[in-house]
Amino acid sequence: MSTTSHHLSPAFPGRAPWGTAGKLRAWQEAAMDRYLQSQPRDFLAVATPGAGKTTFALTLASWLLHHHVVQQITVVAPTEHLKTQWAEAAARIGIRLDPEYSAGPVGKSYQGVAVTYAGVGVRPMLHRNRCEQRKTLVILDEIHHAGDSRSWGEACLEAFEPATRRLALTGTPFRSDTNPIPFVVYEEGRDGIRRSSADYTYGYGNALGDGVVRPVIFLSYSGNMRWRTKAGDEVAARLGEPMTKDATAQAWRTALDPRGDWMPNVLSSADRRLTEIRRGIPDAGGLVIAADQDSARSYAKLIKEITGHRATVVLSDDAGASKRIDEFTDSEDRWMVAVRMVSEGVDVPRLAVGVYATTISTPLFFAQAVGRFVRSRRRGETASVFLPTIPALLGFAHEMEVERDHVLDKPKPDGEEDPYAESEKELAEAEKQQDEDTGDQDELPFEALESDAVFDRVVYEGAEFGMQAHPGSEEEQDYLGIPGLLEPDQVQMLLQKRQARQIAHSRKKPAEDADLLELPADRRPVVTHRELMELRKELNSLVGAYVHQSGKPHGVIHTELRRVCGGPPSAEATPGQIRQRIAKVREWATRMK
Repeated sequence: MSTTSHHLSPAFPGRAPWGTAGKLRAWQEAAMDRYLQSQPRDFLAVATPGAGKTTFALTLASWLLHHHVVQQITVVAPTEHLKTQWAEAAARIGIRLDPEYSAGPVGKSYQGVAVTYAGVGVRPMLHRNRCEQRKTLVILDEIHHAGDSRSWGEACLEAFEPATRRLALTGTPFRSDTNPIPFVVYEEGRDGIRRSSADYTYGYGNALGDGVVRPVIFLSYSGNMRWRTKAGDEVAARLGEPMTKDATAQAWRTALDPRGDWMPNVLSSADRRLTEIRRGIPDAGGLVIAADQDSARSYAKLIKEITGHRATVVLSDDAGASKRIDEFTDSEDRWMVAVRMVSEGVDVPRLAVGVYATTISTPLFFAQAVGRFVRSRRRGETASVFLPTIPALLGFAHEMEVERDHVLDKPKPDGEEDPYAESEKELAEAEKQQDEDTGDQDELPFEALESDAVFDRVVYEGAEFGMQAHPGSEEEQDYLGIPGLLEPDQVQMLLQKRQARQIAHSRKKPAEDADLLELPADRRPVVTHRELMELRKELNSLVGAYVHQSGKPHGVIHTELRRVCGGPPSAEATPGQIRQRIAKVREWATRMK
């Protein structure tokens, strides 16, 4: 590649075949070509986590330094650990960045600094003066963080407005709020709504096709939950069944309580999956993403009891957190437990198994969390992420390949509900302490009473597989035992075979032995309470129309639908049963036309 690699450090000798260390991947080369064609002052590159944004940015930085377009570099990262990681990556290609910089002149041995958004927020004028004194390239890593608060955004604008060049990077450009992100271009669509516009995009779907990232197998677990509300009422529910938003949140918290049976069972299953993966990838590691520090410590204790080995615990306010992440990265230890610290940007390529043990349900956080497991080191690797059967999470799992932009305007037609309000509220909730007391002082604390776990389904490349099974059963082991080194089409084929075997085995069992719902996952859709209400409303509407068409009373039609399709009355029917009845009544209506 004459336009770029000819002038780069020997660490970047040109375009490389897949997986060749030290050479540019095809997307990185294409992004470089795009940049060099126009040489813009601002450039936004969106690339899925694990694709190699750091390599692209440092390649470009090397070119700009070599051609004297800039004289120094400032990297802005979300966390202390990440700024150190940037400095280490830059050093490997001969660019020296100071990750400890706080004020005053930069040491003569350095070509720039690595700082955090919070650091820029404290002293924006310090960084503005540096940009004004020397031609500067500013690399804004995970730039959506500059929209986290008004003060950070304003500080970035003030500090880096004089910069010669600005390179913005992100793997997740969407936010649930409408805080504008500095130095990002927003373009108005035909609907009048302004959305972020990237100069180069390399999505998860493209990266998956190129073998740059691993495909992800999501393993979802249901189970019975029982808890006591703040009002003192005892409530029981099953994960995955339609319930109100509040009930879903409380059932979810109950599942994640380390004193119940759900978490120990899921951690045991995740560890069995890790053992299987380590047959082909001996150093594969696992990560539990916890909601708070107390839970993290409790999960680590459970892992020690299950595996006999200590887990590395990483707490965000712990001074030794970065060192522990580095030690885990370079070891062959099995498990790490972290509170949000490893949810974004931190590079631990050997992570192959994850447990999503937090109640944060924003698409941004989910994408960042899953991004920790998708970085591929060789062809055939797969990642496995364990989830509770929560509608929102399964929805995100299905949408892994969807590319989102940041929407700056909220569409709010007269008389219509704001479609962004729910997502914005969730983001605000996610930023609160998980155990924050927001109720009356007279109310009792929420109390998780008991939980159990049931293997529910596998989500892979948009399809669902599996019938429910007890933890530790042969049926569950069928899915946990899928080899860790397989091509994507082999994974799909194996999942189909496993499900066919489960169905055949189920048919041979006496009906009285079936203590779980014995239907394949695609016939057990997971929906929200609101979606269930909409399904019932649709069925009643179609039955009402058929009453006029057939002359039969409502009750007679509903009874006939139950007789033909099976199942309980509509008020107790599952979403799948209601959909069957909707299809049947439509079929009847079509025949009468």
